[in-house]
Amino acid sequence: MDQRPLPTQNDPRWQQVLARDATADGRFVYAVRSTGVYCRPSCPSRRARPENVRFFPGPDEAEAAGFRPCRRCNPRGLSTAKANAALVAAACRLIEASDSPPSLDALAEAAGMSRFHFHRQFKAATGLTPRAYAAAHRAGRLRERLRGSDSVTGAIYEAGFNASSRFYEGADAMLGMTPSVWRKGGAGAEICFALGQCALGAILVAQSRRGICAIALGDDPEALLRDFQDRFPRATLIGGDPEFEALVARVVGFVEAPRLGLDLPLDIRGTAFQQRVWQALRQIPPGTTASYAEIARRIGAPRATRAVAQACAANAIAVAIPCHRVVRSDGGLSGYRWGVARKRTLLDRETTG
Repeated sequence: MDQRPLPTQNDPRWQQVLARDATADGRFVYAVRSTGVYCRPSCPSRRARPENVRFFPGPDEAEAAGFRPCRRCNPRGLSTAKANAALVAAACRLIEASDSPPSLDALAEAAGMSRFHFHRQFKAATGLTPRAYAAAHRAGRLRERLRGSDSVTGAIYEAGFNASSRFYEGADAMLGMTPSVWRKGGAGAEICFALGQCALGAILVAQSRRGICAIALGDDPEALLRDFQDRFPRATLIGGDPEFEALVARVVGFVEAPRLGLDLPLDIRGTAFQQRVWQALRQIPPGTTASYAEIARRIGAPRATRAVAQACAANAIAVAIPCHRVVRSDGGLSGYRWGVARKRTLLDRETTG
């Protein structure tokens, strides 16, 4: 009996159909001879036998060949993933436009979903819960208000906090320090740091009270230190003691072998959008890559490819937030904050183990 695979099984599109890969939607459709129906790659219907499958560039070609659209996956309309992403994006705009965070019930009702389903879809698209997204957005507004306000209290209310006491409960998580210290460029804040060497060159590791706040790579350790000082111009920078040096050794070990993982708390501060991107980056497995466009789709902002690239460039925690795993749509390596050569080395190490 001939055990050779069928042409369909050798077609890379078949693997996308088997995986119900939503990222392939819009690139092609597949038709099933036994049912006379054509579907999008992510269709949840029962899998067809490969000998019955034909691929077409799009719905027009499939219908010209006599196939009709699947009622379940609606290949001529928006996919379920895109429809949900549009609803989540609308919810994000609603949160951003509101003086105080809308309730989960109000957001779910606006999206036409149940509370549970909306909450799950929102977190899947953004990497954050609606409540966390609202908090991150308010924190961003607060940072903007603090820069131009003579009053911390005034900035708190302008950012959408109804009570200053409520704000101060989470001030450290939002700013990493008190609002008054933040306005003074980090004056009074203490940050431990240490410089070292790894296979990728010089490395600087810094830790605030909340966790690792910087992992920087470069050729010149003095340049790394100057850049770090510019980020925290008035903070108290403390050279590492033996205990901190041991932590740096763990980070260096992680840079040398990323597949081992880094089980350390991270002090991640950024805009709500940056946090969504960085969360998506941390979900890319070692040894694999994703394009900027794919990351944009995963966070529910398919048109924000350039903004995703900017968020990658703003990442200050090398390797632990793996922006090196993001490549161009053609698979080529694009810019990397710490140099394209280091990006290539990291990817090679993850691939070869």
